[in-house]
Amino acid sequence: GSDQLIDLILRLFVEPSDEVINCAPSFEMFRFGTELCGASLVEVPRDENYAVSVKAVKAAISSKTKIIFLANPNNPTGTVMPQPDILEMLDTGLPVVVDEAYYEFSGETVLPQIGQYRNLMVLRTFSKWAGLAGLRIGYGIFPPEIAGYLMRIKPPYNVSAAALVAVRESLKDIDYLMDRVKAIVAERERLFSELKKLKWLKPFPSQANFILCSVLSGQASELQQKLQKKGILTRYFDRPMLRNSIRFSVGKPEHTDTLIKALREIGGQGNA
Repeated sequence: GSDQLIDLILRLFVEPSDEVINCAPSFEMFRFGTELCGASLVEVPRDENYAVSVKAVKAAISSKTKIIFLANPNNPTGTVMPQPDILEMLDTGLPVVVDEAYYEFSGETVLPQIGQYRNLMVLRTFSKWAGLAGLRIGYGIFPPEIAGYLMRIKPPYNVSAAALVAVRESLKDIDYLMDRVKAIVAERERLFSELKKLKWLKPFPSQANFILCSVLSGQASELQQKLQKKGILTRYFDRPMLRNSIRFSVGKPEHTDTLIKALREIGGQGNA
């Protein structure tokens, strides 16, 4: 939903040969947009628990660094960066984009700080909590000066009429939708506790609407295929810093029951 904002921000701040800092692994659109601008993506690796080192981010800053991107909660790990660490990054003076696509599932935000930091930009979306992913609708909160520049370079008809109608109806129905968010958060905690019981998976604590797991025995790609044969769709990862990992979206209680039952059956077939 905020993909176009990421693109516009990069066009505004970045030129070929500039550098963009990303705390990897993270949202792939940061990489995509950076490469389109002809800039270099400087990836600062997260630790084994997908936490960000502010010290490492600062060490990666050079004279070519133009902007820092941070997804919080992070996609695809669901981990959250403590607010004091984000403020320390803002104190570098560099523009910092905090993508809060999963804010509604975590409740943690740096938005109240935007009046104090002229270099802070916060992105949100209707894709997750309101379920409007297919309509590509999101928004950003910016210091007035940056907002003014972005308005000059954005396309005039970048939001469809259908998306605007969906947003208005979602806001009218916000109480119901936020009740659904609360239900997902509660189910996320139950799913996490059930996944922890499976010795061949390592789930990571999440503040999003999904849970990432390392597959400790067997291959994540094979697990994904076995689950698909049982009618369960998941996403697996096999790229640097996400080797042999699989991600489960949080659904209804009956979805959790079906997934855990299938995982136990698969574990009994040689994954455990």
